[in-house]
Amino acid sequence: MKTLERLLEWGGVKKDVTLLAISAAALLASIFHLLPLPFDAAWIAIILCGIPIILEAVIGLVTEFDIKADVLVSIALIASVVIGEDFAAGEVAFIMQLGALLEDLTVAKARAGIEKLVKLTPRTARVLRDGKEILLPAEQVSVGDQLRVLPGETIPVDGHIVSGQTSIDQSVMTGESMPVDKGPGDQVSSGTVNQFGVFEMTASKVGEDSSIQRMIRLVQSADAGKAKIVGLADRWATWIVVIALSSAAITWLVTGEIIRAVTILVVFCPCALVLATPTAIMAAIGNATRHGFLVREGDALERLSQVTRIAFDKTGTLTFGQPHVVDVQCLEEDSSPEQLYAWAAGAELRSEHPLGKAIVRCYSEERQTQPPQPEEFQMLPGRGVKAVVQGQEILAGNPELLSEEGVSLSEDIRQAAAKHLSQGCTVVYLAVSGRAAGFLALADTLRPDAPHTIAQVKAAGVIPVLLTGDHSEAAKNIAEQLSLTEVRANCLPQDKLDYIGECQNRNEPVCMIGDGINDAPALKKAQVGIAMGGIGSDIAVDAADIALVNDDIREIPHLLRLSKRMMRVIKYNLTFSMALNFLAIILAMTGVLNPVVGALVHNAGSVFVIVHSAFLLRWRKR
Repeated sequence: MKTLERLLEWGGVKKDVTLLAISAAALLASIFHLLPLPFDAAWIAIILCGIPIILEAVIGLVTEFDIKADVLVSIALIASVVIGEDFAAGEVAFIMQLGALLEDLTVAKARAGIEKLVKLTPRTARVLRDGKEILLPAEQVSVGDQLRVLPGETIPVDGHIVSGQTSIDQSVMTGESMPVDKGPGDQVSSGTVNQFGVFEMTASKVGEDSSIQRMIRLVQSADAGKAKIVGLADRWATWIVVIALSSAAITWLVTGEIIRAVTILVVFCPCALVLATPTAIMAAIGNATRHGFLVREGDALERLSQVTRIAFDKTGTLTFGQPHVVDVQCLEEDSSPEQLYAWAAGAELRSEHPLGKAIVRCYSEERQTQPPQPEEFQMLPGRGVKAVVQGQEILAGNPELLSEEGVSLSEDIRQAAAKHLSQGCTVVYLAVSGRAAGFLALADTLRPDAPHTIAQVKAAGVIPVLLTGDHSEAAKNIAEQLSLTEVRANCLPQDKLDYIGECQNRNEPVCMIGDGINDAPALKKAQVGIAMGGIGSDIAVDAADIALVNDDIREIPHLLRLSKRMMRVIKYNLTFSMALNFLAIILAMTGVLNPVVGALVHNAGSVFVIVHSAFLLRWRKR
């Protein structure tokens, strides 16, 4: 059996371009008698390209009684050799292996997304026992154990904080880049990252029950549940074999000429039919590549042509994924918004918090100058920062920070902030020298091309949907700007997976577009997954069928139209191929075609299919 497997690998399962080149040269040598061999040079093509086809056909029939296109090809090959038409046999074998090579070139490389997810799983945990800190393998943590997590460490299990204040990067679970402030009583998930403060927690879900392990299982189950599309030639192979054999047998019985029967088998060999799909797919993939898409799965465009909905993740897909200062509210009479902005940026200058970095970045970009340097600085995890800037004591953070420092927020500040909070903004409250002075509102901003993209998706006949892990106010605000009517907020990976499953159960295939680790299960489950290749995580890209290399979402409508155009080209190719085959079989029955001419006729059909598909390379709807 191992010898047989090696033979298959040598001859055809992993199609070797070198062997095809040798076979092509041998066929040319056979036509022009270029090689002084004691046998027809076409036998080189028969051996290199034909034997693997026959072996695969026999194994499929014997082990699974699976009739595919290679069964009919094998019959044509053997019949041609029996009656001495060596060139016809070699030419058919070569064309079939060329088609198989094109199919192989569209198959994605082995992906390592699940392995990368596994690497996210924390290996160790700091367990507190009898007042001592013990470093244990994460899988040995039990429910109820007390753990300590230091800044920068990945949380090893699910649980809740019992002491300490911190900010947690939850992007692995929600996709949102903004850390979430946490304190005693708050839930934390395995795989998320502790940003700043030290805290102690009680384990509630460990091992296979932890969040990161459930994520891994979601990706695995979504991948296993995705059905693969069967090639059309293989789907129709049984009927083609029956029709071809019946036609050949009837012709032989009626005319008594074996040559006509063999010619029928040769012209009915589904070369053009086999080439119809892979040549169009290869051309469409070439077109997609020119527009910034890396197509990782050969049948991805075929599946994309069937989708009725596109589910967009928000952060990093429709938005830039970076917070920007959208408003500065100063409610202190002794200062101005400009001055308050400068003090806030100065206070955050040494902060490691993403919000603080965003304030500094926006100030520097807008004012073309650096913020004032703080004379003193203190980071307060889970609260904000405390600094002295230009002689003023500045507090910048959440309401809890101001309350703990004895600063009360006026009703005017609360009402002004509430308006921004209802629009999905994040608010950083500011106090100057012990008095509440105002706030900065930050929000993730839309990509400028997002509205046009959504409009074009609708024009292509596909329903756009927003699926986001962000809170409902932010999701609603983005949806209103994009005229989206279907929105789901607060989505965890399981929620996105459930939505896609619901749609597909209603026979409404979904294309998922995302960039984060939390999108990986949905990208796997969807009819087609498209990952943002530039800013997207490696795991999201590995889970997707297509990667948008330059993150230019304006090209997504073109990809939708291209997939539908590709399917039309494939249908035209298939129709032409079958019509040519039936015409050729009639001519073979009447004796007009002999095996060699018949092989050339169906070879001409193959050339037509290739040329017709090639027009897809530069196609774009005007």
